[in-house]
Amino acid sequence: MMGERRVAQEALFYEFSLERHVPAGHLLRAIDRVVDLSGLRAHLQPFYSEMGRPSIDPELMIRMLIIGYCFGIRSERRLCDEVHLNLAYRWFCRLGLEGAVPDHSTFSKNRHGRFRDSDLLRELFETTVRRCIDEGLVGGEGFAVDASLIRADANRQRSAGGSETVDRDELARTRRSVREYLDTLDEAAWGAASKVTPKFVSRSDPAAQWTGALKGHAFFAYATNYLIDLDHAVIIDVEASRAIRQAEVGSARTMIARTQDRFGLWPARLAADSAYGSAENLAWLVHERGIEPHIPVFDKSERRDGTFSRSDFAYDHANDRYTCPAGKPLRQRQKVYRTERPLVDENGLMRYHASKFDCDPCELKPRCTPNAPARKILRSIHEGARDMARDLALTEEYVTSRRQRKKVEMLFAHLKRILKLDRLRLRGPNGARDEFHLAATAQNLRKLAKLVPMPTPALA
Repeated sequence: MMGERRVAQEALFYEFSLERHVPAGHLLRAIDRVVDLSGLRAHLQPFYSEMGRPSIDPELMIRMLIIGYCFGIRSERRLCDEVHLNLAYRWFCRLGLEGAVPDHSTFSKNRHGRFRDSDLLRELFETTVRRCIDEGLVGGEGFAVDASLIRADANRQRSAGGSETVDRDELARTRRSVREYLDTLDEAAWGAASKVTPKFVSRSDPAAQWTGALKGHAFFAYATNYLIDLDHAVIIDVEASRAIRQAEVGSARTMIARTQDRFGLWPARLAADSAYGSAENLAWLVHERGIEPHIPVFDKSERRDGTFSRSDFAYDHANDRYTCPAGKPLRQRQKVYRTERPLVDENGLMRYHASKFDCDPCELKPRCTPNAPARKILRSIHEGARDMARDLALTEEYVTSRRQRKKVEMLFAHLKRILKLDRLRLRGPNGARDEFHLAATAQNLRKLAKLVPMPTPALA
């Protein structure tokens, strides 16, 4: 028998509670327990005027942004619609049933104004890190660092050639992203990272790097750099940079130094891939920071033509010389020059030469230096740190660190697939920083919500 048609009837009174309608196991309930916005108003107070109309509650906007980045709602226009309709979102934002959702344009005005002037999003991220430390989720012994490319909001068809002359000052009058680019020309993570001219430069977002690093079609991108603790993969620091290796290595140093200054964390070891295995970076970790580099050494000295590689020559630390497979020495000086030449070149390399009188009658010369009168060996002034990294690579701790380093790659996969941050919506270095800070904050909050146990209810 067919049921009767249901006709909606408006009641005169309703008794409705948001608290009862949000499930106990909802993610936002767990996040609400661990998010700390108590210091937000005091942090923003100097950036508000004491006169005029009351502004939109900044805590409301931050709670809405946390929802957007935790659930992959990238559009602020759509975020406002979702908060208006979703009861759990309204509960988390403290809006109730009658509270008005702010207009989407409010986010843009505050982002380019008070939020960036006060560095609020950075403060919000560091607050979550402190909460992770207080909850015992950060061991502080082993860290890992890595970078991932995020597509920029830039179009190849509207770009200019790298060697093409573009009037940046004229573009800066109307485009905020161009002004931000001009302000970062001297920063190590941006303009000063490399003097190589890219193939294409975006007119709308010149700080974005044209890259083909993913072995597919090239595109404009930024790099998000993560420094994580290896115990529970908590993101200790995050930094935006150009999508090139030099900028990523410089960002790693910035994050390590900032972590030690802000949180007092001094890791015993750092795990990373070979992009961070340059001689200068290994020396900085070992000699300036006292960190064991669990990093593959970036080394191109191995030969593939059948001749002897540098590893076939034994180095004598006491006498500062190499010994070839035939037992002959290679020294830095085989001649006496009228004008003394420096032992170290501008790239930090020392050259060890064999004697021509030793090489000419040698039976091994076809396998050693068939196309030169005598063999020459290059050695970095930071070779001690490289040797230490090679020795560490033979230990069980190194194998463990290499396995744990995959946690940072899993965070990047979560960032792009779950949080939907595979392409930036904001332009310029500041836009990239804002998005990366919010995304890292959301990932730490989700981890806190998962790992921090619910409090036991008190007995009546």
